[in-house]
Amino acid sequence: MSKTKSGDVMFGQVVIGPPGSGKTTYCKAMKDFLEKLGRKVTVVNYDPANDQVPYEAGISISELVTVEDVMENLHLGPNGGLVYAMDYAEMNSDWLLEKLNSFPGHYFLFDFPGQVELYTHQDSVKKLLRKLEKAEVRLCAVHLVDSHYCSDAGKFIAVLLTSLSTMLQLELPHVNVLSKVALAEKYGRLQFNLDFYTDVLDLQYLLECLQDDPFVHKYSQLNAALVDLIENYSLVSFLPMDVSDIESLVKVRAAVDKANGYVFHSAEEQNIQSLLSCAMSSEFEHERTGIISEKFLSDDHNL
Repeated sequence: MSKTKSGDVMFGQVVIGPPGSGKTTYCKAMKDFLEKLGRKVTVVNYDPANDQVPYEAGISISELVTVEDVMENLHLGPNGGLVYAMDYAEMNSDWLLEKLNSFPGHYFLFDFPGQVELYTHQDSVKKLLRKLEKAEVRLCAVHLVDSHYCSDAGKFIAVLLTSLSTMLQLELPHVNVLSKVALAEKYGRLQFNLDFYTDVLDLQYLLECLQDDPFVHKYSQLNAALVDLIENYSLVSFLPMDVSDIESLVKVRAAVDKANGYVFHSAEEQNIQSLLSCAMSSEFEHERTGIISEKFLSDDHNL
């Protein structure tokens, strides 16, 4: 795969996460936000199963391959069709680089499919990202997780394992995000304060929460081993985010820019301050999780 035609380094975010985690909504919100800061942003719709998106995609994988065509021509099911389409896209990665070169000076948001297996053990996405990196495209993975999983200890442990596996598989600078944080308690009250989940504090408390479930209790040793695995790696933490909240977008943007090495212009900082001022944000000096936990969650949790 050749390098960028201009010789300039490109920057972008690889937006991934399970179905329903808010990837497409995030891409639209982050595009609008970064454009207000003065960046030229192009969204790359890299989901061959979805061409109905709420943003204007500058590049769409549907020009190269679609799951519908694969299923029709090769008589595969939806999952097999998606895997084949992603393999095909990886083998034809020069097509993507040519498209990227047609947007010089742009910042890219890659909206990837939601099938988790593409990022945990299937190699096509990993190989594609390696090729982009060799072509001087500096990337950061933004892994979205629906915050309602925090209300169930077992599901949150599963989310932690998925996040850890994805980080190890993709081998990219990585920012994990708890999306839809305003709806964190939609499916049940959180056992602990939000910072317990974002900072991934002492997970032994989660094991205690599982003791009351007779079905899960018989797997207590397995659960303990999984928790130990997560804590031993000590890699997973989350940023809370609500796409309608400017402050949370500012913090995610800062984390991603630090991860992929993007150096923003001084005018961006001025524009950020202007946006925050317009939002009349009086909580900007609070801790990153304190801002959202105070805004969206009550104060009488156990921890």
